[in-house]
Amino acid sequence: MNKKVSVARLSIFSNTFLIIMKIIVGLLSGSVSIISEAIHSFMDLLASVIAFFSVRISDTPADEMHPYGHGKFENISGVVEALLIFVAAVWIIVEAAKKIFHPAEVQQIGFGFAVMITSAIVNMLVSRRLYRVAKETDSVALEADALHLKTDVYTSFGVATGLILMWLSGIHLIDPIIAICVAMLILKESVNLFMKAYAPLLDQSLPAEEITRISAIIQRNCTAEMSFHNLRSRKAGNYKYIDFHLNLDPEKTVREAHDICDRIEDEIKNAFSHTEVTIHVENF
Repeated sequence: MNKKVSVARLSIFSNTFLIIMKIIVGLLSGSVSIISEAIHSFMDLLASVIAFFSVRISDTPADEMHPYGHGKFENISGVVEALLIFVAAVWIIVEAAKKIFHPAEVQQIGFGFAVMITSAIVNMLVSRRLYRVAKETDSVALEADALHLKTDVYTSFGVATGLILMWLSGIHLIDPIIAICVAMLILKESVNLFMKAYAPLLDQSLPAEEITRISAIIQRNCTAEMSFHNLRSRKAGNYKYIDFHLNLDPEKTVREAHDICDRIEDEIKNAFSHTEVTIHVENF
């Protein structure tokens, strides 16, 4: 099975399990912070489902309608996930504000604490797995999913801490305040994710350090009578596209020019996986 699809499926199963636990305990306890965490996990589940389908589609080979492949499906999924997270955070803030003006006592604090700690541990393990595969495959969708779960780890620990403080102090106003803090973290997460996922949809250039490495590879293969210019790059999902103009001595044969281009292209592809290189040969 495709590694990206397999780990995306793991995320779906873990989020479903956590949602069920949080909803049950949240309703039994009346804790808005636990319910906010259940909503957060539900958003994570939607993100996991979107990531699951997007990584399957993004790895589909290029076809007549999509000659450059389907990599941008991952970026689109990242944008959708960011918007879903934003909406969830706003909803949590509204519900928490209601609790501040109409406070209610939280029940079953012990069960709530146990669920939050369990959630944090499960999400920590799954997010590490997602991050590892995301780095191996350069998957935007999996990295976005991992980011959701990483944030959930922090918010779950935060809610658990709030429950302990309520138990020690008896101040139940802590519950909606913790929920609002969770929501603010989620808002920040949604903005960061949106910026990261949306940039490639505008065909933004690869990071400066990668451009420097690519330029060095080209320069290393250029002799004194050769040069290059108009280096361009873009990214779609985990696929990179690079093109540039290579100036050659007009005395070079087609065979020699082809060999030089092949050598440069192979070295760039060895340095960067899932990369397409287009070289336009020109004479001085």
